[in-house]
Amino acid sequence: MAIDFEQALGVHPSALAFRTERAKVIAGNLANADTPHFKARDISFENAMDSVASQARAKHMQRRSISQHHEMLYRNPMQPSQDGNTVELGIEQAKFAENAMAFETSMTFLNMKFSGLRSAIKGQ
Repeated sequence: MAIDFEQALGVHPSALAFRTERAKVIAGNLANADTPHFKARDISFENAMDSVASQARAKHMQRRSISQHHEMLYRNPMQPSQDGNTVELGIEQAKFAENAMAFETSMTFLNMKFSGLRSAIKGQ
């Protein structure tokens, strides 16, 4: 009997891909903290997971591949700067740390899934 990894691993690979993409976006915000008129960007986790779920349903029905592109949103600053830059260093650092912790959590869940599959394959 073959193992369907998409079903066995659930949403965790998509969550890891999202967290990786979001880390790149936030890192870009941090890199441009001093760039005049730069607008901070972010990705909504809820919108991304809704997109993954709808694409998974479409794939189930039509066997199409799932893309990992998510809608980019602009972040609203708490205090606008004079040069038009909307990056707030402290907030971006907190968002980056939050995203890193969520990545670690998803990785832990994925490792637990693999451990369970390994045990099932060994018959333990």
